[in-house]
Parts: sequence; structure tokens; C-alpha cells
Amino acid sequence: MLTLKAAGLLDVEAGEIVRPGIVRVEDDRIVGTGGAAEGDVIDLGDSILLPGLMDMEVNLLMGGRGENPGLSQVQDDPPTRVLRAVGNSRRTLRAGFTTVRNLGLFFKTGGYLLDVALGKAIDAGWIEGPRVVPAGHAITPTGGHLDPTMFAAFMPGVLELTVEEGIANGVDEIRKAVRYQIKHGAQLIKVCCSGGVMSLTGEAGAQHYSDEELAAIVDEAHRRGLRVAAHTHGAEAVKHAVAVGIDCIEHGFLMDDEAIKMLVDNDRFLVTTRRLAEAMDVSKAPKELQDKAAEMFPKARTSIKAAYEAGVKIAVGTDAPAIPHGRNADELVTLVDWGMPPAAVLRAATVVAADLINKPDLGKLAEGYLADIIAVPGDPLLDISVTQNVSFVMKGGKVFVNKN
Repeated sequence: MLTLKAAGLLDVEAGEIVRPGIVRVEDDRIVGTGGAAEGDVIDLGDSILLPGLMDMEVNLLMGGRGENPGLSQVQDDPPTRVLRAVGNSRRTLRAGFTTVRNLGLFFKTGGYLLDVALGKAIDAGWIEGPRVVPAGHAITPTGGHLDPTMFAAFMPGVLELTVEEGIANGVDEIRKAVRYQIKHGAQLIKVCCSGGVMSLTGEAGAQHYSDEELAAIVDEAHRRGLRVAAHTHGAEAVKHAVAVGIDCIEHGFLMDDEAIKMLVDNDRFLVTTRRLAEAMDVSKAPKELQDKAAEMFPKARTSIKAAYEAGVKIAVGTDAPAIPHGRNADELVTLVDWGMPPAAVLRAATVVAADLINKPDLGKLAEGYLADIIAVPGDPLLDISVTQNVSFVMKGGKVFVNKN
């Protein structure tokens, strides 16, 4: 038995701090809160205990130290990407994010699902990192927003990806691509439903796949018990995605009131990624991409506030490395700055995220839950920025950080 003792702990559902903060842990589970300390005691002083935070949109296989974004598509082989991901994973965990969704590979791998392999290595204890819910390769049409040859404006024939690597056109190819991801360990499916800021062709909100193609993706995933997440910005694309049964909208910067109402009425999720609208440097991008950013980023602020006020199920996601790995908590600060109450933001990073990934034993400091516990140097309900300064990290009952 191990007891964590702190000044207080966050009851995420009540949105209040319970004082003092006493959490008892045995093996990988919380076995009680409050009352007397038992067994060995870790005294965390004036800290406040929180459930481990969750980031519902990262790509640990991209970004990080030593990557050259302009050349990585043609320089980095799969082993290099996995080795770089070791550092990204460690930084993410040590920032207090104990669970993430790795939301779609979109680079050449030879068909290997590198995020699945990364998650296995973390689970085995070979490397430090958050619990990974992998999507495998993102499913996108030729020239779609997540077609890497589009990002780099490669000439025809350069670094073309296969159907197994997610480039799929038409219902038959789409079904094959989805089945391949599921076969090799994907726990959800990521699809590119619309353009984005970095799309070199077409409007940022333009729908990429037809309704028939989107429905095929949903059909394949849902029959196997997997949810579907869709990169989607445009209001019309959001409406079509919801109508065909997609479970989760990523970004949704350009949503209108009708699209937001559809999310609420159909009980769908929205993943935030708002920090990138403040922090993403597009100054060196082509003018047409800068123009898209100038249109979209201000709307990101108003649409997230409208979604929250309408009652959309909001989960935190950063789109790291669009913001640096290990700076995931910057997203929480931005959401509060943009009008969401701290308690709602903390729920979005814990219990709502746990609901999104179907993990009912994550997201709370309560008996029977997995012992994913972090400590911050103050009350996050009064100052959300304390989540940027995590001093203690436990995942599954194992201590990874203790700066106290």
C-alpha cells in the first residue's frame, strides 16, 4: 500500500478541491481516498492532486528534437521516427499527460503501424511514455489534407503512399485501408474529412470524401467496435461527418450554429486543438496558407466558446507537434483564456477524454480507478496555468516524476 498526501485533490465531477488530498494506491489501482494514510507515504506538501491528464490528438512520431520539417518526409526512415518518438513520449508523460490518442500516421512506413509498436513498447516498460491509443494510418484521399505528398508539393511519383498507408479512393479501397489498420492494431480510425490550414489546394473547409465514402469508413470501424475521428474544419463538412455517423470531430474551427447543434443532438465529441491557432508559426508558409490561417484562426476562438455554451462534449487535444511535445498543458490555458471555465477544461482533459476512448477506469481520483495521478503547485480551478508546472507523475501506480 502506498499513500499520496497533498494539500488537496481535485474532484473533477464536482469541480472542487477536496482538502486534504489523500489517495491510497495498491498495485496499479486507487483503493481509497480521504481518511488516514496507510503503508508508505509520499508527502507532496502544498501540491494539489489531479487525475492524469489526457491529450486526444497527438502524433508522437512527428516533431521533436532533430527533425527537419522540410526534409523529414524523405530523410526519416521508420526506425528514425520511432527513436525520435521515444523522447516525445517521455516529454509528454513528464508533462502530466498519462494517456494520449496518436491520431493518424501520414508518412511512408512500408505499411508498419509505428504508433501501435510505440504503444506496445511503452506498455512493456521498455521506454517511458503515456498510455497510447493508436489510430494507425490516417485514411485520406489522393491529394487530401493528410496526403503528405500534397503538403510538400512533390511532383508525381515522389513518395507515393499505398492503400495500406492510408491513401484510399473509392469505397473498395477505403474498406481495405480501414481493415488493414484494424488488423494490425489500430484502436480507432482517423479520417481526413476536410481541408486544413496547410492544405496547398482547395478551401480549408472543403469536404474531401463523398458521403458514400465516409459512410464506408464508419461502417467498417463500427462493425469492429472502433470509433472514427475526423479531421474536419468546415461547417458543411462537420454536418456531413455527423450525418454519416462519425464519432468525433477534430478541430472544427469553422463550425456554425447548425453544425454545433448537430454535435449536441447526436451526442458526438469535439476535440479542441485551439492552442495551435495562437502558437502555430505560419510566417514562412506560402501566402495562400497564411491567408487560410488568417481566416480560420480567429474563428477557432468563437467556435469553441459557442460549442461549450451549447453543451458539446469537448475533449482536450493539442495536435502536437503543431505545438511542441511536452507543452500540452498550453492547450488548457488557451481554452480558459478563450472562455471555458477551468473546471470544464479539466473535465475535458480527464473524464470526457476517458469517455471518448471508452476507458471508464480513467479520469478520476476514485476507488477502483487506474492510479494515474499528477500533482501541481496550486489550485487549477483558480489558476489553470499550474498545469504547466507538474511536479509529480504516477501512471498505473508507478512513479515517473517526483520533484517534491
